[in-house]
Amino acid sequence: MPLILTEEQTLLKEAADGFLNEKAPIAHLRKLRDSRDPDGVSRELWRAFGEMGFAGVVIPEAYGGSGLGAVEAGVVAEALGRTLTPSPFLGSSVLAATVLKGGSEAQQADWLPKIAAGEAIVSLAVDEGAKHAPARIAATAERSGNGFRLNGSKAMVLDGHVADALIVAARTDEGLGLFLVDPSTDGVAVERTVMVDAHNAARVTLTDVAVDADALIGSLEDGEALLEGALNLGRACAAASLNGAGDEAFRITLDYLRTRQQFGKFIGEFQALQHRAAHLFTELEIAKAAVLGALQALDAGREDGALAVSVAKAKAGRVAELAAQEAVQMHGGVGMTDEFDVGLFMKRVRVLNELLGGAGFHQEQVARRQGF
Repeated sequence: MPLILTEEQTLLKEAADGFLNEKAPIAHLRKLRDSRDPDGVSRELWRAFGEMGFAGVVIPEAYGGSGLGAVEAGVVAEALGRTLTPSPFLGSSVLAATVLKGGSEAQQADWLPKIAAGEAIVSLAVDEGAKHAPARIAATAERSGNGFRLNGSKAMVLDGHVADALIVAARTDEGLGLFLVDPSTDGVAVERTVMVDAHNAARVTLTDVAVDADALIGSLEDGEALLEGALNLGRACAAASLNGAGDEAFRITLDYLRTRQQFGKFIGEFQALQHRAAHLFTELEIAKAAVLGALQALDAGREDGALAVSVAKAKAGRVAELAAQEAVQMHGGVGMTDEFDVGLFMKRVRVLNELLGGAGFHQEQVARRQGF
């Protein structure tokens, strides 16, 4: 399949870029950060996201969504990476919505329309430590009466502090379960954690949290597969956001090279900087191809989809990190001052690299899938 967007996907890209540049430029992130906004996200912007159809991009039309696929979700995620917009899109529209599509009719009817409309935030709680490790989930769900009793703790729960519902991954004697939990339930403690890039996550502690049997999404037999499918789409979208951040950092740097003068010449005329810029351009193009290929593989349901996602996440992370570092260096170091935006891109890239698995995690995944 050609590694290019279709006409419809290109129109979506233009719409997402235009909307975010107008409604949520980098100044929007700065405002939320500097005002110490208690939510760290704009509910108004999230509703506008729903009105534009972005929040429901992978949600079926029957539930108010657009019924599109992984590539379209990646297009929106890449646009968010360019503007650094704090948004529940990755946590709610990608991770949580994908899990919920495997749930009961009642669960889908309750939550998917609200997510698609930008009226609800649902957060997936998986990781428990400093690193992404879904295979080492220690949280437990024990059968209790007609339901379950949950115990454990979660970290890096995207927008968990403002979530209307949590999807908690916990182990049972019969397999991995994904449970819908109301954050106001007795025994649930949520602590907001502001990340270095001024985006939000939360720590969630569950102490003897009682949930009914109908809180289980899907079944205990297919919990692992349901979670892995959601994580793979989330990883690919995180890689797309890395591409967006790296691409925008590169664009800002090119503008600086064309306007900054030294020794009576524009610094972009120096051959050494031209070589570095050319190398970065080629690396960004390779990363974009890898991510688009992975998104297409997920849409096609290919067996090597997970492998393609790991390759894309690792590559996009390395390249975005290079783009941020080059941006700071070509700005002469002043790029790390708050006056310039490139320092914000470096911080966002750092967080996205760790989110849903860093390069090391995905390199190990590739090695295992290749039989090493």
